[in-house]
Amino acid sequence: MALHLVTVPGADLTPEQVGDVVELCSSAFGIAYGPLLESFVGRVHVLGYADRRLVAHALWLPRPLQAGEGPWLTAAYVEAVATHPDYRGRGYGTAVMRRLQQEIAGYDLGALSTGVPGWYERLGWMRWVGPLLILKDGELQPTPGECVMVYCTPRTGELDLSASLTARWRPFEVW
Repeated sequence: MALHLVTVPGADLTPEQVGDVVELCSSAFGIAYGPLLESFVGRVHVLGYADRRLVAHALWLPRPLQAGEGPWLTAAYVEAVATHPDYRGRGYGTAVMRRLQQEIAGYDLGALSTGVPGWYERLGWMRWVGPLLILKDGELQPTPGECVMVYCTPRTGELDLSASLTARWRPFEVW
């Protein structure tokens, strides 16, 4: 079954598309995904359709990250990577991520948090091995136990994956 990929800014999604994304992500992550989805300002979606049904999805949004003491970089921060259970193992999630990786070429780097790093490593993502920090109310807070991965774009300079990586605090999910 062929997969049809569409890239759509969040503001341009139809109500039906929003409903489909919420249904897919709510099912995949076991939470009511609507409020979390709405918190992602500036998001862009990659939608994967098979037989006119949304079967795979990922989105990115701009998020400033600081590697070590370097300047703040504009990362394409990836969220809501999901494939419908009935369509897993067919390469649809991989196709969505490969499209997303092409689309984020204008960002300083890609980044995401995951519990399944091996899946992303095979797509060229690298695990950040240095300390992970969140800047909240002017204070840096360590976030041990998190797994953050980065993807190099044509704009990515040299990265020291053992340096600290800092993001600004956000509601819902820290990373």
